[in-house]
Amino acid sequence: MPEGPSVRKFQLLTSPFVGQVVVKVGGSSKMINVSDLNALRLQDSKVHGKTLFLAFGAADCPVGPSAEEDTVLQREAANGASSLTQGGQEQVSASWTCSQPEELQELQDSRPDVPDEAQGLGNWLRFHFGLFGSIRANEFSRANKANKRGDWKDPIPRLVLHFESGGFLAFYNCRMYWCSSPVADPTSDILSAEFHRGRALDALRTMRPICYTLLDQRYFSGLGNIIKNEVLYLAKIHPLTQGSLLGLSDLERLLDCAVQFTSDWLQSKLHGKRLHLQIYQKEQCPLGHVVMKGTHGPLGGLKRLTWWCPQCQPAVLQ
Repeated sequence: MPEGPSVRKFQLLTSPFVGQVVVKVGGSSKMINVSDLNALRLQDSKVHGKTLFLAFGAADCPVGPSAEEDTVLQREAANGASSLTQGGQEQVSASWTCSQPEELQELQDSRPDVPDEAQGLGNWLRFHFGLFGSIRANEFSRANKANKRGDWKDPIPRLVLHFESGGFLAFYNCRMYWCSSPVADPTSDILSAEFHRGRALDALRTMRPICYTLLDQRYFSGLGNIIKNEVLYLAKIHPLTQGSLLGLSDLERLLDCAVQFTSDWLQSKLHGKRLHLQIYQKEQCPLGHVVMKGTHGPLGGLKRLTWWCPQCQPAVLQ
């Protein structure tokens, strides 16, 4: 599933349409009645971790001022939005190829919390993207290879919103729920200026394997399996090392790597560049050592594919 940097870019694609009225809808989603969005105005767009929130209201309602963005995304919006909404935009779906076990694990992790039905439908639509989930602005996704039957069938969008300006947004492989307000804690969002380093360090200090903690969205919202593998390699830490066995300087270095790598990945996406990966799905590390691969996760929880170099990331003995 798309990680924090990808979803931040998705939000940037929606930003030019804030304030516009939906004049036509389409899509294959059965989770919501897509026709309910017809004639509504897109009032706001927010993102938290791996989740996108869009606010809709009656067409005659004024658009309220958006909350000040707390990430580098806002600083890029002025010069990035126009290029991203053109027909030649960078494909925003995942640019990597996951192995089959990883695909199943990512799809399992794409289940968001079920909204409180007692509250009824809210005016915020919550998007949680599955494997290869994406948003396209003013263009549809096209098949880049034949399926197993040899057919070249274009992906079917779950939702298409056509706006009064003539532009449109197409949403692929995502789950949608109505909610009363965005569920967001900026102190846990690794791309937020309010990210709470102290709380994240406390979480890393526990006796859990460090690779489990990095994927805990309570402390590292937006951090996914690709980021986990890369930052553990950059910090030279074995993924199954218990955080309690690491010194404070090692944990701080790991946290620095996580914040910097995630920010760099976002910047690469905003500028249409690929970020070079050093360990994820590699057979050798940059130094030429053979890379190990295993599936790890908490007991009774989600297991994730993990890559590490035994020489660059030696195991820590208790």
